[in-house]
Amino acid sequence: MGRPREFPEGEPAAVLLLHGSVCRCCCLSLPYSEAGTEEDCSELIDADRFPHRRAGKVNIHVLMALAAFASAFMGNPLEGGMLLAMFNLAHIAEEYFTSRSVIDVRELKENYPDFALVLDVDDNALPNFSDLAYGRVPVHDVQVGSFILVGAGESVPVDCEVFQGSATITIEHLTGEVKPVEAKVGDRIPSGARNLDGRIIVKATKTWKESTLSRIVQLTEEAQLNKPKLQRWLDEFGEYYSKVVVVLSVAVAVIGPFLFKWPFISTSACRGSVYRALGLMVAASPCALAVAPLAYATAISSCARKGILLKGGHVLDALASCRTIAFDKTGTLTTGGLMFKALEPIYGHKTGENESKIACCDPTCEKEALAVAAAMEKGTTHPIGRAVVDHCEGKDLPRVSVESFEYFPGRGLTATLNSIEPGIRTGKPLKASLGSIEFITSFCKSEDESRKIIEAVSASSYGRDLVHAALSVNKKITLIHLEDRPRLGVSDVIVELIDQAKLRVIMLTGDHESSAWRVANAVGIKEVYCGLKPEDKLNHVKNISRDTGGGLIMVGEGINDAPALAAATVGIVLAQRASATAVAVADVLLLGDNISGVPFCISKSRHTTSLVKQNVVLALTSIFIASLPSVLGFLPLWLTVLLHEGGTLLVCLNSIRALNDPSWSLKQDFLHMLGKLKSRIDSWRESNTNLSTIEAAHL
Repeated sequence: MGRPREFPEGEPAAVLLLHGSVCRCCCLSLPYSEAGTEEDCSELIDADRFPHRRAGKVNIHVLMALAAFASAFMGNPLEGGMLLAMFNLAHIAEEYFTSRSVIDVRELKENYPDFALVLDVDDNALPNFSDLAYGRVPVHDVQVGSFILVGAGESVPVDCEVFQGSATITIEHLTGEVKPVEAKVGDRIPSGARNLDGRIIVKATKTWKESTLSRIVQLTEEAQLNKPKLQRWLDEFGEYYSKVVVVLSVAVAVIGPFLFKWPFISTSACRGSVYRALGLMVAASPCALAVAPLAYATAISSCARKGILLKGGHVLDALASCRTIAFDKTGTLTTGGLMFKALEPIYGHKTGENESKIACCDPTCEKEALAVAAAMEKGTTHPIGRAVVDHCEGKDLPRVSVESFEYFPGRGLTATLNSIEPGIRTGKPLKASLGSIEFITSFCKSEDESRKIIEAVSASSYGRDLVHAALSVNKKITLIHLEDRPRLGVSDVIVELIDQAKLRVIMLTGDHESSAWRVANAVGIKEVYCGLKPEDKLNHVKNISRDTGGGLIMVGEGINDAPALAAATVGIVLAQRASATAVAVADVLLLGDNISGVPFCISKSRHTTSLVKQNVVLALTSIFIASLPSVLGFLPLWLTVLLHEGGTLLVCLNSIRALNDPSWSLKQDFLHMLGKLKSRIDSWRESNTNLSTIEAAHL
């Protein structure tokens, strides 16, 4: 069942049931644990650790038992038996609907492999299928760089990269994507992915603690403990409310005979005040209110099944309050997979004694520039750096010796080169810098030189629509042109956010103006802030939130987005590409690397908050409808119980609606319902027609 949970102070009920459901022992809204049953709950309860279960605490079980006993004592044993039977049947139904609406952590832990088959590899030797000597290593002890054998039907133990072989895998439990995918050499696979066929050797890229499945389980457990504001308020309110109900019930029993001339004990002509008081205690019990926040748990489960992780129910409230959404560009609105387009010498290049700002006739110049850029960007995770390194793979380039680096976040990097072979053959170290045009020109010694470089960039034969970076080596500046394509379907996402969600959509990017507007125009964003450093993005997020009112959602994935993600009301990251820092500060993780999850989250949050409000209204209404007739003596106890439990079941059923795909309006809900009804009618007619045709053929 896993290691024992550590319970946070002030939340003693964290050990009981999956959050949003109800502890049947105390009728409070509580989180689940791995125990997950009432029997486990009663074993774990003690008066010191769980003060709400101290001796003398009146709960729904005590009230029902008292009501049944009193009913039998007053000569109605059949009514008392019916009361208890309906109470238990109603709770069985509630638990069934609750279990349908939540995702148990055990579902994720079923994908835990206990051991990994780690290959025994000699130093400097590479594994292969012809020599598969391996040992069983506990998954928690697998080290980064270990080679692991994964056979058909087995789960991948840690995040890894395919080293040898190919296989068909499924990651449905992680992203909700049912369709199997082909994994081949070089592909990255998350932990928990199941190998459907084939046999592969993978190389561990993360330890178990840092791997995807472990993070999902950890975040899910944290989400179960992070109660939204309304749920915390209901928990506090429920405690005082229960005391008020008990006091009112005692008052009805004691004062009723004096004020309304009711008999103390029921007679054939009139129900007694004790009977009415018991009815009030049963009818006004806060069970329906306690399950009102169940919609939060249901929504979190619905998102998790689609590969969207929310760090608690409070995130849904925050999302619903936001009126502005900001997107990073590279890797978020675009694929992030930049493709190398061309090199263009623009400044400082010479042919003999003549200097040209447009072209360079030295045949080694382009190779030197590529070699320097690849050496400086080796091992990088930045999209521009990856594109340059990928383009240079397999090419016959000069060998570059790099002595030192200095990185400037959001701007570029500098390096000292010892030599470039063949090419410049002097033994003097060379200074190289790679980054934005502004970064390169910041090293110019005069404004005139800076102005000439900017003019040369403006006169580029490739125009201003491509993504570009500049490389400077010994005052020779070369422009690197790259293509960056918008993600598939991102235009539809922006249209939905503007037209349906009614959000203000903006772009915050560190790229230059022409590149930013090229992508913005392609996807339909009208408000763009470009050339931003990480601290600039942070200031924009703070200022926009302050000036416009309401919350702001920040969507990004890079380490340079982390400050803005942390400052935003809600931070959303594309987890497959996101840096560890971005994942740590984000509130929502999109595991499927699909930006369509953004409008889904927002719509789901609004739908959920609406359901919770409906639940509170339903709960209070059911309490009022059951309580008033009970006090007036119109209802027998068994019917009071039926109304009380019916209200609780109604709240549970309403909460389950959060499992459905959300819509932006009631009109859409109605049209969707009509569409489903029409399709069923058409299917029924078609089946009847086919049946009639078959019968006619037999005749």
